[in-house]
Amino acid sequence: MGDRLKVFGIDIIKGSVRSRSRRPMYALVRMEDLAIQSETEVSLFRLFRMLRDEQPDILAVDSLQEVATDQHELFIFLQGLPPRTRLVQVTGGEKKETLGKVAARFNISFNRFDPFAEARASAQVASLGAGAEVIAFENESEIVVSRHRSPGNGGWSQNRYVRKMHGAVQFKSREIEMALVAAGLRYEKKETKAFGGCSRVAFRVFTKRDQIPVSTYRGADVQVKITGKRLERIRFRPLSGKPRYLIVGIDPGTTTAFSALDLDGNLLHLQSSRQMTMSNVIEALYKVGKPLIIASDVADMPFTVEKIRRSFSAIAYTPKQDVSVETKVELTGPFEYMNDHERDALSAALDAFRHYRHKFQNLQKRIPPGHDLDEVRARVIRGQSLEQVIGDMRLPARPAEQPEAVPAVVADPRVDERVRVLDGMVKRLRTYVAELQEEIKNRDYEIRRLQSRIRKIGTTRDAELAKDAEVQKRDAIIASQKKQLRKEERHNKNLVKRIARIKKFAELSMDGEVVPLRVMESLTREGLRKLTTDTGIDEGDLVFIAKIDGWGRSVIRDLIGMKVRAVVVGDAILAGGDPQLPPAFREAGLPLLSMGETGAQVRGKQGLCAKEKLDHALARWQEGQVQREREKKTEMIEHIFKEYKSERGKVVKKGG
Repeated sequence: MGDRLKVFGIDIIKGSVRSRSRRPMYALVRMEDLAIQSETEVSLFRLFRMLRDEQPDILAVDSLQEVATDQHELFIFLQGLPPRTRLVQVTGGEKKETLGKVAARFNISFNRFDPFAEARASAQVASLGAGAEVIAFENESEIVVSRHRSPGNGGWSQNRYVRKMHGAVQFKSREIEMALVAAGLRYEKKETKAFGGCSRVAFRVFTKRDQIPVSTYRGADVQVKITGKRLERIRFRPLSGKPRYLIVGIDPGTTTAFSALDLDGNLLHLQSSRQMTMSNVIEALYKVGKPLIIASDVADMPFTVEKIRRSFSAIAYTPKQDVSVETKVELTGPFEYMNDHERDALSAALDAFRHYRHKFQNLQKRIPPGHDLDEVRARVIRGQSLEQVIGDMRLPARPAEQPEAVPAVVADPRVDERVRVLDGMVKRLRTYVAELQEEIKNRDYEIRRLQSRIRKIGTTRDAELAKDAEVQKRDAIIASQKKQLRKEERHNKNLVKRIARIKKFAELSMDGEVVPLRVMESLTREGLRKLTTDTGIDEGDLVFIAKIDGWGRSVIRDLIGMKVRAVVVGDAILAGGDPQLPPAFREAGLPLLSMGETGAQVRGKQGLCAKEKLDHALARWQEGQVQREREKKTEMIEHIFKEYKSERGKVVKKGG
């Protein structure tokens, strides 16, 4: 076959692998280098026979359900394929698409109701690199050499017959071991000894099934069976490692958002985060695909978006003027997004797609079937002409480098068998060493590139962290200043109220007919402190006391120290209050008057009393104070006289 790519495409015509009565019949399309060789209807048995005879590179299906009902049957199906034939699901791996979508990427159309058309489309897209290879076996295989028939009950020649079979098994196992050594493969061998040789020999070879230089064999006495070691679950590996081209919209800022569309306008990814840095955006985009166009929703592309664009060597797109909010809402209407930042990023990508949509549609009409639409679009957008792109893609593909085959050594009885084996090993090891050296060289280059990128990202991140720290520091200072400002505003408001009360009190003091009162909540030091803080107390002021609970003589002394003119209390306090209160004020010499005798009126923290009534009340209190002093002196004189009389009586008694 050489370097020509041979592909089998199949699709079920009738029947099902799930049915035991109606076994499946397949439409088989044989294709070689995109040229159809034949189209025929085959059964599953005939399909396997043709696969073993022709050993194509790829067997393409649009769904694994067409060849197996479950994972166990799929393992059996893959085990029956030739080692070099790969099973490819053209609609993808874990995330499947329809065959129509996959074919549309290569500008291929087909009748989805025609099994031969679907098989043809599957073979074509697989030949062009679409789909995912089904991986079911690890890099480990098992070769079992055993007897092909039972020894039977025996007879006169039973021992000779058994010895012949066991000798054939041992001889075949030695041939296989020599082939493994010549191929330079690592293996483990386990023999089951029997009469005349071995009844069973098992090789555990540490390589893939298609790399083993031995094929399945069935002879008269010996059979060779090759199996791969199964994986725990089926895996998929894309045939082409080329990433998809993207149209990316980015909205930078404190919350960074980005969206990614394919070249057909389908939304592939939408994300936003406050902790996302430029390196995080680049890494996330690498996972989605390869950005072809990077767009912004403002006329001047932000510096951060420009740096991301340069890292991908992408095409920049910016609108002629900043996009309005109404236009953004209209563009993103059919899509779901979490916040305004995601909306802006998505609208930028959609605006860029809308700009290039007509050009993409025109290209699709001019591109012949069988070409990768995304690749053609990308090259044309980057400046190449369509004719040049089509011409380049029609050039014969460079065949993949194959490991250098070991030249066959002509059997020469004079050459020692061991020398021949070692010579093959040396040649293969030299090739392997050259491959490893080339791989090391490529990895060293990649390490240097990544280290340079890490240093660049680290420098940018350090600058961003320093900027964020400075912003946080300034925010903390601003918050502290705002708190201090609110405190000062409250204090200023209280002072304004206090000034208003003092001013009103001063105006009332200037009126000759009434006298203002300072209102004190309680006859305690705390009440006196509040009054002093609120309106203050000046010499000669009148103080009204609302409550006397918890009073003490110390606060009376404090009032005297402030040279208060008099204290006014309610009538009920003087009538039924503490009986010790009036004597305490009398003793201290501070007038204690009632509201009734002064005509006092109190509203909130302000009070008034008639000047005339106040003067009469003070005069009466003063008369009472004079009368008390007179009585006090009289009592003192009487007490002195009684003491003198008592002492005198004692002296007279002693003299008698």
